[in-house]
Amino acid sequence: MPGQLRDYFVVLPDSAAGAAAAGQLPVPEAAAGRSSAPDVTGPAREVSDALTVAHPSGRPWVVARPLVRKVSHLARGEDGLVLIGPDRVPDAVLAQILEGARDRTGLERRLARLPGLYHVVARLSGKSWIRGTATGLRRIYHARHPAAGTIASDRPAVLARLIDAPLDESALALRLLDFLPHPLSRRAVWRGVHETGAGYGLALPVAAPGTAAVPGPTEHRWWEPPPGELPLAEGARRVGEAITASVRAHVGGRDRISCELSGGLDSTVLAFAAREAGPASLSLLTVAARDRYSEDESWARRAVEVARNTAASTAPALDHHVIPAADAPYFYADLASTAAELNDEPLPVAPGRARAELLLGRARATGSRYHLTGYGGDEIFLGLPHAYQDLFRGNPFTAWSHLGGLRHQLGWPLLPTLKALLDRSAFPRWLAGAVTAAPQPVARTPLLSWGVRQSPHPWLTEHAKTLIAEEFRAAAEHAEPIDPWRGRHVDIDGVRMGARHFQAMEDIGMTLGLPVAAPFYDDRVLEATLAVRLPERISPWRYKPLLVEAMRGVVPDALLARTTKDHMSSDEHQGLREHATDLAELWTGSRLAEHGLVDSRHLLRLAAEPFSPVLVEHSISSTVAGETWLRTAENAWPTHRPTPTTTPSEASL
Repeated sequence: MPGQLRDYFVVLPDSAAGAAAAGQLPVPEAAAGRSSAPDVTGPAREVSDALTVAHPSGRPWVVARPLVRKVSHLARGEDGLVLIGPDRVPDAVLAQILEGARDRTGLERRLARLPGLYHVVARLSGKSWIRGTATGLRRIYHARHPAAGTIASDRPAVLARLIDAPLDESALALRLLDFLPHPLSRRAVWRGVHETGAGYGLALPVAAPGTAAVPGPTEHRWWEPPPGELPLAEGARRVGEAITASVRAHVGGRDRISCELSGGLDSTVLAFAAREAGPASLSLLTVAARDRYSEDESWARRAVEVARNTAASTAPALDHHVIPAADAPYFYADLASTAAELNDEPLPVAPGRARAELLLGRARATGSRYHLTGYGGDEIFLGLPHAYQDLFRGNPFTAWSHLGGLRHQLGWPLLPTLKALLDRSAFPRWLAGAVTAAPQPVARTPLLSWGVRQSPHPWLTEHAKTLIAEEFRAAAEHAEPIDPWRGRHVDIDGVRMGARHFQAMEDIGMTLGLPVAAPFYDDRVLEATLAVRLPERISPWRYKPLLVEAMRGVVPDALLARTTKDHMSSDEHQGLREHATDLAELWTGSRLAEHGLVDSRHLLRLAAEPFSPVLVEHSISSTVAGETWLRTAENAWPTHRPTPTTTPSEASL
């Protein structure tokens, strides 16, 4: 069974049909041959690898099969609270949260004292309330079961299996784009399965005993981005505290942990924060670059040297493992290995799975109990140019000054920049034109709108392009931005996109038996960042100034001085050549082609021409991810195979 289905939870209605649905949940391979029906006597019982928290009636309320996460639960009379996250929450803390909460608002006020890394399931006045995180790292899905009514889960594949849902071709076509903006990123890839928006919670109605004849669920917003009012010094203090708390929530009390130390600022910050968490030993892993001009390895070695020279007597034992560049697979290596996990959706990071597996495998070999990465640092701390739209509305002189520095760095022409800055198009209008057949310039284009406009890849069929256009047009009719301020909308949407992509790394870790975490995706880190005044949070003249100031005193100043960042584009282009045969095999008998979404002959030609200008202008990553995901999904359990769809122009090729 795909790795993803080994770790999930579901929330069930208090009815006989809900209890029956619990017995239909997928059973991990490790538990095959053992009873899958959960024990429903008492408030909470563990059977095999499943933990069941019961309704007051004794029927199952929450059924969890946590592989690496911890489940904390407490009941007080008819009310109950379940938290699912990186660490167990003490009963005393759960009691403080639950006993003082008379409604959802009161509950959320008390939950704000915890790191923002948990799924929350609460029962208040007989109604269940479920939510994930504001960053989108933890998500909630729901579906209508024909007998039990609404069932919620953190994994759409589990719900799809319970209701025998077919794949949604339109949602699959959307995933073939490079970027999927809000709100289309919420489109689940199975029909009848729905995602609750990040920052929103799902309220399940009280089930009538023994029936499913109840209203559907309702969504309620529980999170709002804070106003950006804090000066840099105060904001940095809060960010530093949030990062420290997030790291401790993941690895506090564990004896052996590991960190990816790329040499960049984000991974360096986490390595030193992990050292402060007090493990007995800390393993740092660096993958050497093939590019002789790369600076990452030298910065990583410098960080290790500084850490050893500044270590106190109580500091953890520190070891550094440099993985030779020759050992690191190119992108698109071992594409068949992606079948090991069924992610919630196709994720463009799939072509790099072999590289991630190498790193995590080496980390596990050190004896690590938990692995930390710097994912999320760019999305949260780097800041996007769109933010200057917000600044211009309140402080035009400062905004124009900052944009002058940015224009100098990026080569933006004056008049197009000024035109983009003065543009006041509403979000629905932008969304309606966000995908266009016109080629998009890749450089010297001012990025000050609600997102990035893109063109469909040339190997997508007319059928796929039609589905994509219809989805964008329909979404634009009722779309609302995440935030009325354009820059904050783009910032938050970027964080949520990155958090979705990180799920692939988490699932690889579960397959290998090593928990993997990205502490920057903690809600408290995002909140503390957004609370800082915009011109102090981002700057064209300083690299991640808020993160730098937040970690002074934890990370030595010499390491906070880095202002560059390496990229691996050469490894991706070389991977197209090295693995051309594998890509050709992937497009032979393509499942996406069977769905009528891609022209497999076009893709086969590109596999034979890895240095084609088409592949310079258009990334093939999302299409590879869609193809490998679709094969895994179809092998997870039987699904209806589509009738091949072609257009007249394709049939004549």
